[in-house]
Amino acid sequence: MAGRGTVKPHSGFNANNDAEVLYKAMKGLGTDEAAILQLLTARSNAQRQEIKAAYKTLHGKDLVDNLKSELGGKFESLIVALMIPPIMYDVKCLRDAIKGAGTDEKVLVEILASRSPNEVSQIKSLYKREHNDDLEEDVCGDTGGHFQRMLVVLLQASRQQGIQEDLIQSDAQALFAAGEQKFGTDEGQFITILGNRSNAHLRKVFEEYRKLSGYEIEESIQRETSGTLQEVLLAVGKKYTNIYTPLSIKYAGTDDKTLIRIMASRSEVDMLDIRAEFRKRFATSLHKMIQGDTSGDYRKALLLLCGGDDA
Repeated sequence: MAGRGTVKPHSGFNANNDAEVLYKAMKGLGTDEAAILQLLTARSNAQRQEIKAAYKTLHGKDLVDNLKSELGGKFESLIVALMIPPIMYDVKCLRDAIKGAGTDEKVLVEILASRSPNEVSQIKSLYKREHNDDLEEDVCGDTGGHFQRMLVVLLQASRQQGIQEDLIQSDAQALFAAGEQKFGTDEGQFITILGNRSNAHLRKVFEEYRKLSGYEIEESIQRETSGTLQEVLLAVGKKYTNIYTPLSIKYAGTDDKTLIRIMASRSEVDMLDIRAEFRKRFATSLHKMIQGDTSGDYRKALLLLCGGDDA
């Protein structure tokens, strides 16, 4: 997984120098947006946190507040997202998804299905600290049925690590028996296995499942389940959430909220995989889609995060 991002830590990094560049870009009349976007998209999130601290030390001002007052629109939203530490950003996105008008299930799936148990634990404790609410209770208050059960399993942050060779065969058989082999579907079995096994283990199980049933697991999930449960099951067991990423970007006529969330949170993690998956699914590249659907400094910053064209 390491090294699948397009944004890498900048070598020769100097937080004070970067803080000065940003200060000059916002000082006086007019703002040098190009300097801001070129610098921030070329630094890792950890480096951006150091720049934020240096900026405060040198100028006695909050960098994010200054950026907000100088920038506007979607460009501002993207730059501000880049300045938030990853776990804090996940907490913010989950909170918005739960507390906004109606629940944005897509965000719950995207985050909870793709984060490691350790990350889920950190998300839960930071959510509690920031909002004095229990994330699991909030999720349960806003969801129901099998979908809710699957999210609760993921929120336990107890997905097993590594591959358990002795369970591969029996897991594949249990999934086959719970779906294709029976009339109706035993959703509980899908939830237990997909919610509790590691991604690496599940990839082995899915290979075994294909040999056993003649079907790809995705085909069976699509036939045997529906709605939000289907979406979360499809997202789990992937090494990245490639179900949502390309689809939501492609079909929402540029759903900017989703685009910003993915580009900000995945650029350091697995953007290369997301690009490859996008290219495979659609007759165009993520780069071309961004170029065609966005404009201005917002577009420039997104393209730098995207990091290349898979024409």
